[in-house]
Amino acid sequence: MLLRVALAVAVLVIFVYGLVDVIRTDGRLTRGISKPAWIVVMIILPVLGAILWLLIGRPRAAAPQQQGYRHPTAPDDDPEFLRNLEVRRRNEAEAARLKKLKDDLEAKAKDTDGNKGKHENDHDTDGLK
Repeated sequence: MLLRVALAVAVLVIFVYGLVDVIRTDGRLTRGISKPAWIVVMIILPVLGAILWLLIGRPRAAAPQQQGYRHPTAPDDDPEFLRNLEVRRRNEAEAARLKKLKDDLEAKAKDTDGNKGKHENDHDTDGLK
């Protein structure tokens, strides 16, 4: 009696585990037959279907994880980060150059306005003498 209960529980556990694993697996990763076909096999042949799924149909654990997961890289190893860093450096250098040119133009404009005012005052005093 205890053996029959243990056997029934084992069959149920294997069946439920296999069925849940088939349902959770991405359809593109199943091997052998399509995902819906694996579900039908699991329902028609519970224990045999689960064993076949685990041996044949289940995707290999190493391949999908390596393909799907990209390890983060250090900033100095990431080519995109380095490109963005170079672009940012060039933009900052160009902004500094433009600011310097603007400051030079403003300084010349002030100098020109200042000299213009002096010359006008000199002319006025010359006329009074």
